[in-house]
Amino acid sequence: MPIFRSFRSLAAAVTLAVFLSGCQSLGSGDLVASNAPADISGPAATLIAGDMVSRLAEHVGPGTGTIALKQDGSPFGQALEAALKVWGYAVVTDQTTDSGTTIVPLAYVVEPFEGQVLARLSTSSVELGRAYDVTTTGASPASPLSVMRRG
Repeated sequence: MPIFRSFRSLAAAVTLAVFLSGCQSLGSGDLVASNAPADISGPAATLIAGDMVSRLAEHVGPGTGTIALKQDGSPFGQALEAALKVWGYAVVTDQTTDSGTTIVPLAYVVEPFEGQVLARLSTSSVELGRAYDVTTTGASPASPLSVMRRG
C-alpha cells in the first residue's frame, strides 16, 4: 500500500495548501506577513526559492513591476530575494520607490506539514503553492504546483 500512502500524503498536502491560501489572505489586496522557519537549511531554502520563482515568472514576469518583498529574515527569505534578482526582478524590501513605479507586493509562507514543507508565494493577483521533501542538503518538489488567480 505504499502508493495509497503516498497519494494520501499528497492529497493532504494539497488540501492544506488550499485551506492555507484561503485562510491567510487578508482580503482587499493585503498580504500576510511573510513567515518561514529558521531551521530550513540554506541549500533547501535555495532550491525551494529557485523553483518557486521560476514558476512565479510564468505568471508575473520580470519587468512587470518592482517586487516589494515582505521578508522575515529567515534563510528562505534571503534565498527568495536572491532568486528573484537572479531571475531579473527588481526587488525592494524596505525602501520607497518613485511614484511612477509599479509595485508588486510579494509575501511567502513556509510551513512544515507531515514530514514535508509547504511553500506559498502570494501577490495581489496570484498565489502559488507546492509541497517539498526537504533534507539538510536540499529539497525536491513533492506535489504539483497549485495556482490560484485573483480578480
